[in-house]
Amino acid sequence: MNKKFSPEPGRGKLRFFLAVVFLLLAGTLGWSCWVYVQIEHYAKQDQAAPADAIAVFGAAEYAGHPSPVYRARLDHAEMLYEHGIAPLMITLGGDGGDHYSEGGVGRQYLMGEGVPEQAIIAETHSEDTVESARRVAAIARANGLRRIVVVSDGTHMFRIHEICAANGLNVLTSPRPRVPVESNPSALGPILHEILSYTAWRLHLE
Repeated sequence: MNKKFSPEPGRGKLRFFLAVVFLLLAGTLGWSCWVYVQIEHYAKQDQAAPADAIAVFGAAEYAGHPSPVYRARLDHAEMLYEHGIAPLMITLGGDGGDHYSEGGVGRQYLMGEGVPEQAIIAETHSEDTVESARRVAAIARANGLRRIVVVSDGTHMFRIHEICAANGLNVLTSPRPRVPVESNPSALGPILHEILSYTAWRLHLE
């Protein structure tokens, strides 16, 4: 008497598991590629145009002095200010752990470069990009600012744009130039950081 062949139950479960893993990997790769393309797009274009304010996202400061990267952001923002892009500057960033804030250091640096104190608003409490964007939105509402040019690193621009837009801001992005101490801007580290950080924000994990 012939017996019908039936596959082992365990083999069917393995195939299902592998199919799920494949779909997850394909989805993750597709998502990562899409975010990468957006990062590269924003990193390579300067949208600076007449606006109500220029917001400089903070970076490291050392004992009251901006790091080379932060200085490059501030110098780029000052150049935009001198070209009449906006009459107001906003420096962002909280306590760096040494009794100075990134926003406060940015304000002092710009004043030292000749920007009038009354033309600068220093935000000195935000601890990350998400919080900085929220505080910029609050400053914009309080001061009737309708359009803002945001300045940061090229790889940072896409995430900033999306978070600011989610907070109701009309923003233009203007990446600062590279500085000599930097590594290759196409290095995997900064881009991977942005992909993961943007994904975490979209998943409401930060």
